[in-house]
Amino acid sequence: MVEPVTRAGVPCHAVTTTLSEHVHAAGGLDADDLEIVVTQIAVAGRMIARQLARAALLGQLGSTGETNVQGETTKKLDVWANDVMLNALEDTGRVCTLVSEEMAEPVHFDHHCGQASYVVCVDPVDGSSNLDVNGVVGTIFSIRRRTSGAGHVARDAVQPGTAQIAAGYVMYGPATLLMLTTGDGVNGFTLGPTIGEFLRSHPRLRIPRRGRTYSVNEGHMDRWEPGVRRYIEHLRTAEGRGPYSARYVGSLVADFHRTLLEGGIYLYPADVTGGKLTGKLRLQYEAAPMALIVEQAGGTASTGRERIMQVAPASPHQRVPLVIGSPDDVAEAEAFITGSR
Repeated sequence: MVEPVTRAGVPCHAVTTTLSEHVHAAGGLDADDLEIVVTQIAVAGRMIARQLARAALLGQLGSTGETNVQGETTKKLDVWANDVMLNALEDTGRVCTLVSEEMAEPVHFDHHCGQASYVVCVDPVDGSSNLDVNGVVGTIFSIRRRTSGAGHVARDAVQPGTAQIAAGYVMYGPATLLMLTTGDGVNGFTLGPTIGEFLRSHPRLRIPRRGRTYSVNEGHMDRWEPGVRRYIEHLRTAEGRGPYSARYVGSLVADFHRTLLEGGIYLYPADVTGGKLTGKLRLQYEAAPMALIVEQAGGTASTGRERIMQVAPASPHQRVPLVIGSPDDVAEAEAFITGSR
């Protein structure tokens, strides 16, 4: 028997709350403004999803031949997606400042700042090295309130993760998913391709206290500090609970999404090359938004020594190590990294 369906092919028994309805219902004094900003991010996500599906036919794969502020090769779709996100957020009239991986300096929409309430930090295409092989990529975003007074743009760009009022990511895979927290749990929304609307499909997500998989690029093992190497070896052996399974896509969005749903741990450890502990992932638009999401789902995010949400950034593009996932797994990893185990 074929099950009756409603809009976008969702089974009739499912709750088909839209993304905008969900944000509006979350309440708060600025629910209307936040709804506009999140909805425009979703619009940009739909545009990016469409372009990814036909990028090879349009000649948009490959690099531009240039590097971004991070010193990384810029993909054509990185540049295109950044412009889409910039235009979408400027059009809201509610965003004062935008911090993006693809721009060396924050963009200040000074003509909006008299009324605009928000600062948005965004990685338009996370995992863009996967683009040329048709791998899963995503968009990560973080929303904070703007400050006021002279020099507010510089201050707004370096607020800690605790200043976030909302965060989420869009994952472009077999389905296009948007995961969101506005500070009251985590909900997931699936894009209904026939109506172009994100519908709630993953209500009130909770991460398991412990998982059975780990995600890390083991090709970098010689750059890790000893505690990280011991921890990964611990996971690979039958000690205690039995060996964990390795899962690694090379996109933070994809690897974190599996961890969020199934439990376990994702690591991008510090690099000790040159005698310094330096991170790879950017705090403002990668680590901090994922930290808010995982904490709202009952998980933990750490540098290995410090809560990600409390790291005070020195610059808009500051890098940090990231250890994130199920609370028991992250606590165990921290014990190895700090040497207490």
